[in-house]
Amino acid sequence: MARNTRIALIFGGFITAVAAAFYPIFFYPLTHVNEYKQVQRENRAGINQADVQPVGVKIWSDPFKTK
Repeated sequence: MARNTRIALIFGGFITAVAAAFYPIFFYPLTHVNEYKQVQRENRAGINQADVQPVGVKIWSDPFKTK
């Protein structure tokens, strides 16, 4: 029984570590969209998109806009 408990704890720890790594990368941005929109608005405030885009590349679009 002790061996099974140790394996379960190791496996559970691995799952917890993966979940903890995914939270700031995936789940936090999904739940805080307005914060990211505000940051992008501030970062792109004085930029003329046509001046910085290479020729033939699509102009920036809103990544938060539903398709």
